[in-house]
Amino acid sequence: MKTVRLDRFKTDWYNPGGKLKRIIWYLMNSIFFKSSIPYPCIIKKVLLRSFGAKVAGNIVVKPSISIKYPWFLTIGDNVWLGENVWIDNLADVKVGNNVCISQGAYITTGNHNYKKETFDLIVSPITIEDGVWVGARAIICPGVTLKTHCVISAGSVVTDNTNSYMVYQGNPAKPTRERKIE
Repeated sequence: MKTVRLDRFKTDWYNPGGKLKRIIWYLMNSIFFKSSIPYPCIIKKVLLRSFGAKVAGNIVVKPSISIKYPWFLTIGDNVWLGENVWIDNLADVKVGNNVCISQGAYITTGNHNYKKETFDLIVSPITIEDGVWVGARAIICPGVTLKTHCVISAGSVVTDNTNSYMVYQGNPAKPTRERKIE
């Protein structure tokens, strides 16, 4: 029976951007985003744009968040990113308008192929459509699309695409009821 061989793991096919760019972003991310200091959102928006993120007008970016690579990030208008949100975007993450990503949510576009002895890296984009609410400490897995106005309950783990206007809960997240907006 074969075993995992991490000494054979390779990511030479994956190029997330130049090394200097990544180092400078790492410093900016540590100082202005991961910090608990509540820097004004305008500073964070300017920094994100200067590193290649596509950011619309109005966003709220709370302290203590982490964004892996802003050049793989698109954020719509009226978006809230709560404390301790981690956008681990090895691939594109697109966030629509009027989206709330609550405290401690984890958005990850990377995974590993556990069937291969080389434990190959897999990256797949995430799309969060308009009006979505990602609850506190929810996990959004690679390749997922959160359809318009769905709700992901706190602590849920989303491994598949959702339907519009539905509330999802659990691990793995399953639809529990319709979202009706008054």
